[in-house]
Amino acid sequence: MVPITEEQICKFYEDGFLALEGFFSSEDCDAMHTQIHKILASMNVPAHCRTEFSTQEEEQLRAQGNADYFLNSGDKIHFFFEKGVFDEKGNFCIPRENSVNKIGHALHAKDPIFKQITYSPQVQELARKLRLVRPLIVQSMYIFKQPGIGGEVTPHQDATFLHTEPLGRLIGFWIAVEDATEENGCLWFIPHSHIRGITRRMVRTSTDSSPSTQFIGSEQNYPDAQFVSLPVKKGGLVLIHGEVVHKSELNSSGKSRHAYSFHIIESQDTRWSPDNWLQPTPELPFPPLYM
Repeated sequence: MVPITEEQICKFYEDGFLALEGFFSSEDCDAMHTQIHKILASMNVPAHCRTEFSTQEEEQLRAQGNADYFLNSGDKIHFFFEKGVFDEKGNFCIPRENSVNKIGHALHAKDPIFKQITYSPQVQELARKLRLVRPLIVQSMYIFKQPGIGGEVTPHQDATFLHTEPLGRLIGFWIAVEDATEENGCLWFIPHSHIRGITRRMVRTSTDSSPSTQFIGSEQNYPDAQFVSLPVKKGGLVLIHGEVVHKSELNSSGKSRHAYSFHIIESQDTRWSPDNWLQPTPELPFPPLYM
């Protein structure tokens, strides 16, 4: 791992994002890749939970499918799928291993390989250089961006989904398990957009039958010209400020774009919103990063 400089830390807080090439080794990435295929091989998802995943607001509730499956995934390893991979009976139309959009949201706690990556010495060292005093890990996920069908992730801010009071306490760690290029769906950012706050939140709601979610507020329109692409090589780490606007495009290439991502919050003098879809559980309180 290349040492992190104070100039890079300042650059992150100025721009709202930062790419650190070579943060993990090729062997680390290969271990994650191998482990996720073991998890896929043992995938057993009930038919009524075979639901497509999308970040688009108008499709969010449909994308969650069985709301319990989504809302109860914070302390489990659950599977979320791309569009068009099931027939009308819920059977796979394509090979199972090519159907998954992401796996979440407790890989950091439930799987030894991803736990090792999340708690690695370089992650802890970076968190300290980011001046985090009591960081907690709130979620993790493995994102596939399947070749040819890997869906677009529309412009958004992570704090829309993971809200803290005050804002500015959420940071995403996004690891390129494979090369991320403009052709296969790398991340795009609007520099300095994290200083403008947020205009939309996804909150947990309750109905007579079961819990669900809804959006409060609306997402702004962001001209394409404001975004800059951030390709990274295998093993690179992208730091993502919780309020920075970012997106990724449809993967129309023949190469996948695997990534492992987890989010941490600075818990000192911070309130985790009780309206967030994700809540700590007795089985898995948000674990501290510093062991």
